[in-house]
Amino acid sequence: MASQEHTLYAVRDAAAWITLNRPEKRNALSGTLVREVFEHLAVAAGDEGVRCVVVTGAGSAFCSGMDLQSPPGHVAPGERPVPFEALVRAILESEKPVIAAVNGPAFAGGLGLVGASDIVVCAGSAVFSFSEVLLGLIPGVISAVCVPKLGAHHAMRLFLTGERFDAEAAVRYGLVHRAVPDEGLEAAVAEETAAIARGGPNAVAECKRLVRDRSEAPGREELERLARWSERMFRSEEGREGMAAFLEKRRPRWVDGA
Repeated sequence: MASQEHTLYAVRDAAAWITLNRPEKRNALSGTLVREVFEHLAVAAGDEGVRCVVVTGAGSAFCSGMDLQSPPGHVAPGERPVPFEALVRAILESEKPVIAAVNGPAFAGGLGLVGASDIVVCAGSAVFSFSEVLLGLIPGVISAVCVPKLGAHHAMRLFLTGERFDAEAAVRYGLVHRAVPDEGLEAAVAEETAAIARGGPNAVAECKRLVRDRSEAPGREELERLARWSERMFRSEEGREGMAAFLEKRRPRWVDGA
């Protein structure tokens, strides 16, 4: 198993497993983590022995969202920055199907990985939330891949409230294909990878392209537009207050009684 600073990479039974490996940070999306996942996808794309990609999390969480202290695009000197929207686009454009194995909570930006994936299987104990609004932010980039799955009806309420919802609701909303007992997650994912491996490699790639074309997957310009919108909210007074309150473990000023 290859290890980088914030991720793990391993090939098992023709599936490339990319594991977000910051359990102490609940696998928050740092600039380094986003770059590493992006690079792993490129490695998987060039490996003829890989038929699909699985993205999962180490520890008890899948992904808690953006790392507010070291967000995507912000990397150490000498590192190549990879914007989050570029990672979302890489998942969408990957010729090899991407499966999200949601082992635990998936919040905010973590739901961008879920929404961009082709197949989603989650543990029964997993919980989800589009929590950006609670920090004075918006689910900008991830709206491009989550709204088509949720539909405007569900997306509106979930985006406006930041409400947490469980695995059963995630399936009902269309965000997740299968919810299974926690101990059966890996076996369920193995069923999906084996099913994909039975199809012709070119036919699988063309089927993914067929569905993406029909669903009008967002292009580069749309994702970049949404990224700029999100960035404006990050830089706004309300956004700065919301993030500060989160990091300081207090209620933001706009909440009554704060």
